[in-house]
Amino acid sequence: MSSFVIDVRNAEDARDVVHRAVQALVEGRLVAFPTETVYGLAASAIDGEAVARLIDVKGREQAHPLTLAIKSDHDALDYAPNMNPLARRLARRCWPGPITLVVDDSSPESLIKQLPRTVQQAVVPSDTIGLRVPAHQTIMDVLRMITGPVVLTSANRSGEPDALTAEDVVASLGDDVALVLDDGPSRYGQPSSVVRVRGGQFEMLREGVVPERTVRRLASLMVLLVCTGNTCRSPMAEVLMRKHFADRLGCKIDELEDHGVIVMSAGIAAMPGGRPSPEAVQVMKDIGLSLKDHESQPLTEQLLRHADLIITMTRAHRNAIVAHWPDAASRTHLVRHDEGDVTDPIGGSIDIYRSCAEQINTEMQAYVGKLDIM
Repeated sequence: MSSFVIDVRNAEDARDVVHRAVQALVEGRLVAFPTETVYGLAASAIDGEAVARLIDVKGREQAHPLTLAIKSDHDALDYAPNMNPLARRLARRCWPGPITLVVDDSSPESLIKQLPRTVQQAVVPSDTIGLRVPAHQTIMDVLRMITGPVVLTSANRSGEPDALTAEDVVASLGDDVALVLDDGPSRYGQPSSVVRVRGGQFEMLREGVVPERTVRRLASLMVLLVCTGNTCRSPMAEVLMRKHFADRLGCKIDELEDHGVIVMSAGIAAMPGGRPSPEAVQVMKDIGLSLKDHESQPLTEQLLRHADLIITMTRAHRNAIVAHWPDAASRTHLVRHDEGDVTDPIGGSIDIYRSCAEQINTEMQAYVGKLDIM
């Protein structure tokens, strides 16, 4: 039977395309999907025969592990419950996207144990598992509808060039793939980067779309300080925390990112590009720190998603964040360890600003002292 090709871009009903792909996978057939990297060949991970067929079509060695495509970074914990903080950080920041994370598979509670034995051997031939959340709407919609994950590999035979178009898939795999979803040339035209995370370190197993220098930045500890307008309290907290981190790491403040630490600030009601209050600038200058280059920025979903620790000046700030972004609740804390508020000094005297900065400084020092820097 010849491969059936659907032009995703010109389909009258995108939902029908998704339903056809789901049905094909449920029936144990192989489906070629467009992704942001290269075209991928998929089989249902709960169907041992389908996965065996995928391996045979691919011509892949049994010892070469296959990747599981999952819906989100939250789902990763179902298959790798013991993911360490660095792996979780990369998953939160990189997915959906062109990075495959290889993590330890040592938990007896992993849902991997519920897959057919032959699939477990194909996905976890040793003690690690590769997970990925592709950044393409069609395959993401399929993953949300189908039971379980899918096994995903590049849609070409081993040793042949990656398939960058649906035509490449058909030329390489021919009748061995039941359904090919055509969404034109792949966005990046190269495979995902494969990153092995072990302990507090990562290793590039394959440098694909994302270069190592970018992964290194994404692996950094990021702290986000939040107030209202991002012109006094959170900017002061930002430079004070940077100073304490630099002291702890034995480096200069402008070298923190090279040591894997990023400290930023934002405001819930901030306007982009605002200047810090003159009093805040003066109080920081008096202790040898500079706010002259600070520009206010509004709090965004991306900032919250990337932050490992979110520190708010008041309970109202924290409540506002949690109300809009519940997933950030476990990472969002008050600046004061006694759970009180840091009062807004705006409009106050220089002495009020100085008292505010001293209060913040004590709390920043305590946070930096207990944070795990990896």
